[in-house]
Amino acid sequence: MKVMECQTYEELSQTAARIVGDTIKKNSGAVLGLATGGTPEGTYRELIRLHQTENLSFQNVTTVNLDEYAGLSSDDPNSYHYYMNHRFFQHIDSQPSRHFIPNGHAVDLESECRRYEQLVKSLGGTDIQLLGIGRNGHIGFNEPGTPFQSRTHIVTLNEQTRQANARYFSSIDSVPTKALTMGIQTILTSKRILLLVSGKSKAEAAKKLLEGDISEDFPASALRLHSDVTVLIDREAAALRP
Repeated sequence: MKVMECQTYEELSQTAARIVGDTIKKNSGAVLGLATGGTPEGTYRELIRLHQTENLSFQNVTTVNLDEYAGLSSDDPNSYHYYMNHRFFQHIDSQPSRHFIPNGHAVDLESECRRYEQLVKSLGGTDIQLLGIGRNGHIGFNEPGTPFQSRTHIVTLNEQTRQANARYFSSIDSVPTKALTMGIQTILTSKRILLLVSGKSKAEAAKKLLEGDISEDFPASALRLHSDVTVLIDREAAALRP
């Protein structure tokens, strides 16, 4: 696991975007694994800037998102379909037919999980997977206790995760209780993983990831089993490191 310390969130975002951009320059048909939430927003803004000012093209890129809330339609402002379209896709030259996000509004969610897992497999996994980390160590929506061998599945969100995401909703009662997410084993099939850790609220999680045990009680620790992981961490998130 390679750790790169950045002074600020802006530097972290720029570095992450450069790494993703370099992946695309080396392989114009790259498969990008994408994440949502607050941490990657700066990376998406920087990728948009690279597209607009340095002609970085996403024309042949395929994108595969980690997760989606169960019960939200794709046009719901709180869905991750909406997030990706408004914060990233509509500002670049990627093809909508190459954007893949779990369908949280599917009639049969178990079947949707199987379909999505097969999709990821058919693409050969992602060339680079962008990740954030939850305060409790979750990656994607894989909560503590999720088996490392898990594949795309339905998860019941714990209260800490729902509270953390409540700022995007009108109230905590509006936050869905379930989500569809790539499993930990699905994530580990990526050729390269890029984990973004930002802010003082993630300092405990960062310390546990880098210094703690590998345990299903802390899902992100599974990343230490992967051969090519880069952790980008800003100064605030690194505050508890030696």
